[in-house]
Amino acid sequence: MKPDQFSLDRMTNDPGNWKGPFYGCSKDPRLFVPKIDTSIGYGWTPNLRNPWTYLIIFGIIAISVVYRYLA
Repeated sequence: MKPDQFSLDRMTNDPGNWKGPFYGCSKDPRLFVPKIDTSIGYGWTPNLRNPWTYLIIFGIIAISVVYRYLA
């Protein structure tokens, strides 16, 4: 079952899910979540407890490495 927006906001705002600028919540299905601490900048941060996040990050790194050596 997909969580509703209220549940997602509660998970994002829970300080227990944040370790400094890093976010991790295994119950949160999102790959990227909005930052709540504007002192470290605006934007999005990856959900480090979602295994798909690591696949996306690895894919970006792999594409960058391949592009670097082919260009």
